[in-house]
Amino acid sequence: MPEGYSIREMAEDQVRVMKQLGIGRACVLGVSQGGMIAQYMAIDHPEAVEKLILAVTAPNANATVQEAVNGWIGMAKKGDHTALMADTAEKMYSQAYLKKNRKLFPLLAKLTKPSDYERFLRNAYAILQFDVREELSGITCPTLIIAGGNDLTVGNEAAQKLHREIPGSELFIYEGLGHAAYEEGRDFYDRVFRFCEEN
Repeated sequence: MPEGYSIREMAEDQVRVMKQLGIGRACVLGVSQGGMIAQYMAIDHPEAVEKLILAVTAPNANATVQEAVNGWIGMAKKGDHTALMADTAEKMYSQAYLKKNRKLFPLLAKLTKPSDYERFLRNAYAILQFDVREELSGITCPTLIIAGGNDLTVGNEAAQKLHREIPGSELFIYEGLGHAAYEEGRDFYDRVFRFCEEN
């Protein structure tokens, strides 16, 4: 991942890979940062995106995103993987999930610590530079937006902004869930597949 690699460049690379694999057109699901990439895919390459599903994502690095990502950058620079994992989890999962699993976070941190944070930091800086708000009307394919009702990573207004600005989009909110709605929402993938299969 080159230094200064942008979300838009990530989208270009994704479409390039699709073409190399012989995938001319697809239903695209983008989750979190992947949802940012998917937005640019739909804007810059409408011919490649048949339907779009944007889950727990945002159209820009709003104040909630900036606070979360800048905090993680600071933890990564200190090499404090336990704090990074714990804070990420606290900003993702529901209170019910956290109550059941919080004690496992230090163990998971030990098992998942990377040799360095270069890739993580380049992804983080790309997120902080992301802003597609002025281009959302360029998304013309059928679009489903899925959000958690208490998202501490991208904020609750992000999904509403996407829904208002993307013509004809649908919005579904998992009340009581947060950024990990794609994990905790039991029917998440059923909902995605239903949308993809609709005429």
